[in-house]
Amino acid sequence: MTITEVPQNAAPDTPVSHPPVAASGAPEKVSGAAWGVSRPDKRKTIKPKRDRFTAALPYFAAVFGTLVGGIGFATSYQTLAKVALSWGFGEDLSRWFPVGVDASILAFLALDLYLILKGIPWPVLRMAAHGMTGATIWFNASAQGEIGADPVKAASHGVMPVLFVIGVEAARRLFIQKAQLEAGTVTDRIPLHRWILSPVATPRFYRRMRLYGVSSYPEMIRRQQDLIAYEQWLKRKYEGDLSRATEDERLPMKMAAYGYTVAEALAMPEKQERDAEAREEEAERRRLDAETRKELARKKAEADRLEAQGKLEAVRARVEGETGQARAHARAQVSAAERAAELEEAALETAVIAEARAREAEAERKEAQEREAKAAADVRAAELERQAAEKRRLAAEADRVAAAEAQAIETAEIAEARQRAAEADRVAAETERAAAETRRRAAEADRLAAQEAERKATADANTQATRKREAESEYAAAERRLAAAEIERRAVEIEDAAKLSPRERSVRKVARMILAAGGDADQVLLADIQRETAVSSTDTASKYRQEAVDLLNQGYCPEQ
Repeated sequence: MTITEVPQNAAPDTPVSHPPVAASGAPEKVSGAAWGVSRPDKRKTIKPKRDRFTAALPYFAAVFGTLVGGIGFATSYQTLAKVALSWGFGEDLSRWFPVGVDASILAFLALDLYLILKGIPWPVLRMAAHGMTGATIWFNASAQGEIGADPVKAASHGVMPVLFVIGVEAARRLFIQKAQLEAGTVTDRIPLHRWILSPVATPRFYRRMRLYGVSSYPEMIRRQQDLIAYEQWLKRKYEGDLSRATEDERLPMKMAAYGYTVAEALAMPEKQERDAEAREEEAERRRLDAETRKELARKKAEADRLEAQGKLEAVRARVEGETGQARAHARAQVSAAERAAELEEAALETAVIAEARAREAEAERKEAQEREAKAAADVRAAELERQAAEKRRLAAEADRVAAAEAQAIETAEIAEARQRAAEADRVAAETERAAAETRRRAAEADRLAAQEAERKATADANTQATRKREAESEYAAAERRLAAAEIERRAVEIEDAAKLSPRERSVRKVARMILAAGGDADQVLLADIQRETAVSSTDTASKYRQEAVDLLNQGYCPEQ
């Protein structure tokens, strides 16, 4: 720390810094003056005994000061009112002119006192009050004509405002002194005789008092005496050669101009060393604190990082487990849907085969109908042949009768030949009739077989149509299951992206079950919910179903 860095406010005396008398060998009274002279006792406020006269002085001053002020104001008012009327102010305005002049003095001085009491003085107010005082004195002195024409008369009119201002200044000084006493900032004045007797050194003395806050004049004298005594002691120590003194010993003479006492100047090196050591200790402590805080921050950051990493791993494991479970479930549903699709394709192929068989049965039925029609035609042909045979038999019978009738005429050989021919015709007719009956029975059998084949074909066609409808229903159900599996897969992916909790996933799964049941929550059984969400409590399953209903009422859509 350099000398210029030392605080300029004087500090209390430090007895330790006084030079030791025994070590230096200097007598106790170096300057030949008694210590009581060189070190006057600190001032003590002497409160004289207040008698009745002293106690009455403020009241006398107040009464007579008010009387003098009132007389001065009244005199000034009459004078200024007349002169303002002669100056052309008008009758009404001339009565207010002296009030404005004299009241401004009171207002400025009152504001000045108020700002001083508040600790924010403004000298402009006092200068303005003094300016208005000079103006009212000038106005009163010149109200009766030229001042030089009758100076006594002019002075008689101007002296009353002067008395009024003197009274106000006295009150101002009293208030200022009281405020300084309360604030502890009262500063002694240097006596006039010192300015006269020591005109060269007194300005430096005054400068040191004002610059470095020494408010006590006796205290400043004591400091000056201590400095002179120390300088004389130092001269005696080094036999009048002060250049042999060390820098620390010459400090009181150097630092006196900066408001330091002898003790403070001598204690300065030790104090600076202690301050330097304290600064070094403080710097070391701050460095250690900074290192400790840095280490703590590093360890805390490492702990936070490890904790965050652990939480991240736990969340990642949980999410991966839920995601794997959802994906396995989705894959199982997709596999089931694929197997259902394969079964549906097989059912579809079976339906196609059944349809082909139905077409074959239809063809066979048509063929049977054709055979039946052919058999019917054969039956009709056989009937016609039978009728023809019957007609031929009748004709033969007629011929036989005719032959019998002509038997008498024909010879016996001719009759025998005709009989043999008729018998042959009869046998042929019988044979033809038996063949026709055989063909009719065969046609009837064919017709019955065709009807049976038609009934069988119709039954096969109905069976194939039923199988086809079942296959179509199974295919539609497989498509619905496949769509549901796709919706479930997309929902699981959306839930994985949204990082939903297991409960939210379960509620959404129940909502999808309700949608699959047509939107009717009552159709979804609690047992199914327990099985799908892997919960054992029916109460939890009921809560899941209610939350799923609320979610659907809020507009939940699995595909979004």
